[in-house]
Amino acid sequence: MRQIVLDTETTGLDWRNGDRVIEIGCVELLDRGLTGRHYHVYINPGRGIDAEAVAVHGITEEFLADKPKFADIVADFEDFVRDAELVIHNASFDVGFLDAELDRLGRARLGVLCAGVIDTLKLAKEQNPGKKASLDALCDRYEIDNAHRELHGALLDAELLAEVFLAMTRGQESLMIGLDDEPAPRESDSEGAPVLRAAIRVLRASAEESAAHDAALADIAKANKGLCLWLPPAAEPAQAG
Repeated sequence: MRQIVLDTETTGLDWRNGDRVIEIGCVELLDRGLTGRHYHVYINPGRGIDAEAVAVHGITEEFLADKPKFADIVADFEDFVRDAELVIHNASFDVGFLDAELDRLGRARLGVLCAGVIDTLKLAKEQNPGKKASLDALCDRYEIDNAHRELHGALLDAELLAEVFLAMTRGQESLMIGLDDEPAPRESDSEGAPVLRAAIRVLRASAEESAAHDAALADIAKANKGLCLWLPPAAEPAQAG
């Protein structure tokens, strides 16, 4: 399975009020392993950035002045995430912003473009009710080094989230059948000779038992006005022409 761990940074907190995406960071997982492939871009939003947002991610209007518009990078972004399952912390936030950007260009939303979304914030709250579920809190819980995370950054946060997600879902690996596992050794006696198992004895119903079984099914059908899951539906009587 191909999964993309994704994070964004934005000009503010609400895309409904015109806030825009200014950074996208993605890392690729293939069959629960990091591939080393990533997608990272800064975007010129064509509008100001809230001071509160700058305090969180440190990205300024001056830094973004020469960066591409979303329309300039959308095709590359779509190519990277297409048909993958997205893994996002607080998914409604990032999906809302990215869908708004895609809507402005008349392009398909993430729900059409991708195979689905896993919200790790929701997952963390389900696994540990009442406990903190921020990315920093989850890094602490799963002993993932985030000391270099002084400010939010889309690519760094996506990389940390990938490690957190793998740690959160590690137990699921034991539920998967290992098709490449070595077959179990055959039983042998003390001298190493294979132990022959007795053939399985098959007991078949006698004629009397089969007749009793058919009668029991007929009684069930009669009690349920002809309906019995183990019998074919009775043919409807022919009507006179």
